[in-house]
Amino acid sequence: MAEMKKGMMLPGHLIKSRKLVWNLAKNDIRKKFAGSYFGVIWAFVQPVITVLLYWFVFEKGLNSKATDLRTGIEIPFVLWLMAGLVPWFYFQEAMNGGTGVLVEYSYLVKKVVFQIDILPVVKMISALFTHLFFVVFAILIFACMGYYPNPYMLQVIYYSFCMILFTTGLVYATSAVTVFFRDMKEVVAIVLQIGMWVTPIMWNFESMVQIPGWAVTILKLNPMYYIVSGYRDALINQIGFWEYPGLTLYFWVVTAALLLLGTAVFKRLRPHFADVL
Repeated sequence: MAEMKKGMMLPGHLIKSRKLVWNLAKNDIRKKFAGSYFGVIWAFVQPVITVLLYWFVFEKGLNSKATDLRTGIEIPFVLWLMAGLVPWFYFQEAMNGGTGVLVEYSYLVKKVVFQIDILPVVKMISALFTHLFFVVFAILIFACMGYYPNPYMLQVIYYSFCMILFTTGLVYATSAVTVFFRDMKEVVAIVLQIGMWVTPIMWNFESMVQIPGWAVTILKLNPMYYIVSGYRDALINQIGFWEYPGLTLYFWVVTAALLLLGTAVFKRLRPHFADVL
């Protein structure tokens, strides 16, 4: 009960420190590319190059195809691929950066007066800069290929909010554990590699007859399936999240549990951070 009360205090800390969080997030993304000639431009170039590479390999090389769920009409594979990569890039960047945030900002953790609860959120917002650019870039590409903005695309805001809260719960736990177990960053990197293929980003397991129904059901339990599929529903299929009430309820139950667990782990380990760092 005490841990739950402490977790409820976190939003208050973030609101009070919002200016500091914002400034730290802006400095974080600048610091990431400090000394490079093109600076933060690299944060936007890398995702674009990755999309083009995957598109060439899967559509041109492997002849992969995608279908609009609402109409059953085949769509350009690059659009289907991009809709899945947009949320995954954010998740990957936020998890990698957030897991090591306490070690990276150890000089702030050692300050008695500093509210270290805000540091994981700094990485969430820092990754959001690139994500917002990529969302706008994707919408422009969709428009150029005949998929013009419509009310369903507003769901990207909802699914982005889902993704941020889900990732935040995980990062609070992994960042706290990393202080005592530095190999956690490598563990997270491996899990992300596996997760990219378990989540239907570059292939659609629902259309593959080789995969039994029970396996598809298990794969759908991955919360990132809800988010990735949601981006595709918003950008391509024009399907509302309210059309999947069971999956939506499941996602929010899991996300709420992860937020409570992640903040509880963080609060429990926090008194020992300065001693270890």
